[in-house]
Amino acid sequence: QVYVVFSEELKCWCRALVQSVRCQADGYQLSCFLVDYAKYCFVPSESIRVLPGAFAKIPHRAKKCRLHCTKPLTLHIDYCENTAKIGPAKRWDTAAIQHFRKLLE
Repeated sequence: QVYVVFSEELKCWCRALVQSVRCQADGYQLSCFLVDYAKYCFVPSESIRVLPGAFAKIPHRAKKCRLHCTKPLTLHIDYCENTAKIGPAKRWDTAAIQHFRKLLE
């Protein structure tokens, strides 16, 4: 479901998909994907609103996509044999994600 959240970075209300919710000392923090800006951001739970029905039907400007036939890799370290090999991973490393985003910018 698409919601409306206030982005401090953009200084405006944006349509967003909520990715996850985490509890912090001062309340709940939402990890959101801004569907019109293709950005990820964190917003406090006080900054989220339900999107009115007519606005929910407007198509998103940003689309989530995947790279065709590109699999994540990671460095596997074997301390017993004192070796390191690059091999398949279940998820992308944070450093690889940040590097890819920099390339896109």
